[in-house]
Amino acid sequence: MASKDRVFIATIGDEDTITGVLLAGTGHINDKGKKNFLIVDSKTTSSTIESAFEEYTSREDIAILLINQHIAEQIRPLVDGHTAAFPAVLEIPSKTHAFDPSKDSVLKRVRKIFGD
Repeated sequence: MASKDRVFIATIGDEDTITGVLLAGTGHINDKGKKNFLIVDSKTTSSTIESAFEEYTSREDIAILLINQHIAEQIRPLVDGHTAAFPAVLEIPSKTHAFDPSKDSVLKRVRKIFGD
């Protein structure tokens, strides 16, 4: 599948974040019943988050994966290990957790390139 076929944004986030992106129109359920979003709450296990991350980063129809930074922290080695151009993994803040640029995997790579 070519990069032009990557037409979806996947999201792993808390309920408020998922509600927002679904209201923005990014939600999709394919013909196999697979969703492009995962709602994470206090009962969601790290293994469930890891499985969703691995699924979304291996799907050829996803261009961008948004993940709340506080959730990315739960699977940090997996997030930091993702180096493919597609899907782009972007860490975003949530309503209840501030964004910390020092933890962002993309910004870490940029700082490494520039020797900071």
